[in-house]
Amino acid sequence: MKVYTYSQARQKLAKLLDEARNEGEVGIKKRDGQTFVLKPVEKKGSPLDIEGVETDLDLNSLNEAVRESRERG
Repeated sequence: MKVYTYSQARQKLAKLLDEARNEGEVGIKKRDGQTFVLKPVEKKGSPLDIEGVETDLDLNSLNEAVRESRERG
């Protein structure tokens, strides 16, 4: 993990954020010796989350299609 001083981090924050995204984490060391870790937050979501699909169907047509598929099953 690469460690930057507080002053360096303040001057190059965008670079540090990119580096944390690419490398996993970077450290920031204060003058008093304390070191902090900057790392990206993992995106949490359901495996069932899916993007929507654009269609030309109106609500009634969509409902009818679902109804028909349920009758077949």
